[in-house]
Amino acid sequence: MAELTDIETVVRTRLRSLRTTLGLTLDELAARTNLSPSTISRVETGRRTIGLDILLPLARGLHVDLDSLLDVHADEDVVIRPVAARSDGRTTWTLSRATGRTLAVKMRLEPTARPPVPRVHPGHDWFFVVEGRVRLLLGEREIVVEAGEAAEFATMTPHAFTAIDGPAELIMIFDRDGERVHVHHDGGPGPG
Repeated sequence: MAELTDIETVVRTRLRSLRTTLGLTLDELAARTNLSPSTISRVETGRRTIGLDILLPLARGLHVDLDSLLDVHADEDVVIRPVAARSDGRTTWTLSRATGRTLAVKMRLEPTARPPVPRVHPGHDWFFVVEGRVRLLLGEREIVVEAGEAAEFATMTPHAFTAIDGPAELIMIFDRDGERVHVHHDGGPGPG
């Protein structure tokens, strides 16, 4: 019975931490989950039992899976084990959790014959070239970013990037607006 209490304590702490990390008030999370703010508060403070009828909408509202909320024995809350996803001359590894305000991605670009299609979306992007050279198309500008250099830009300017003269590896960080475009647009983080 003590183990169940420990799990509940961890889950309650995770729920509150996720909500505050995402910058959500009780009212904002309530709107996402169709639960009342007082129900969410009582769950977080231990004055209400935690059932699947509450956990499922909270997990969805906080953009996290139930396994992440309930797992108390693994090191998954600390260690991220990226999995490669390949598409259109690029390989990506997600380096951060879906619960933060920003998303970090490692990307390996292969040179392609097709020029990339510039995109526009709300947000802000940042990338660091670990290896190789990258051509950044930013509005009317064409900028070469070398290994050891970084680029940072507002994404309301049409933008795209591609590897030059060989493979390039990048570390990218973008905010949630950028994540919606880069990660959810075509099934994986995309160039630009």
